[in-house]
Amino acid sequence: MSSIPPGYGAVTPWIISADAPGLIEFAKGAFGAAELGRVPRPDGSIGHAEVRIGDSVVMMFDALAGWPVTPAYLRLYVADADTAYQRTLDAGATAVTEVTSLFFGDRVGRVRDPFGNIWWIQEHVEDVDPEEMGRRAQDPAALEALRYVETSLDAAMKPGGRP
Repeated sequence: MSSIPPGYGAVTPWIISADAPGLIEFAKGAFGAAELGRVPRPDGSIGHAEVRIGDSVVMMFDALAGWPVTPAYLRLYVADADTAYQRTLDAGATAVTEVTSLFFGDRVGRVRDPFGNIWWIQEHVEDVDPEEMGRRAQDPAALEALRYVETSLDAAMKPGGRP
């Protein structure tokens, strides 16, 4: 017997939201999430809910009154970053970082969902050995791409920030 229940990974993200039902609907539209279940509180808010995105379970619940906003930061690997990125925008997300090819073999874009969570939409396109990665990291175009990825998130994370 495993210490991890079937269908779960060693780490399971848990998002505390001001609108868990809205977050569930966003995840369905943006990522094709399947709702696994929800447990309402007596007041109708969500005390616990789970969705499956790809091979991962993401749990969530509605924050209690007076709790601070606690956005989540999640990396989601996908087969096609461009298509997935556009799907998140169509589902109501705001662009943070356009899909960008990076020297270590991934393409990454970031969005902020309507509830303040930041999603890294990431596609692994190439295995790069450490020696080649070091060489690529010195290329001016690679450095510019990395600078854009860093500064776009920085701009989005500052109060009132948008990339």
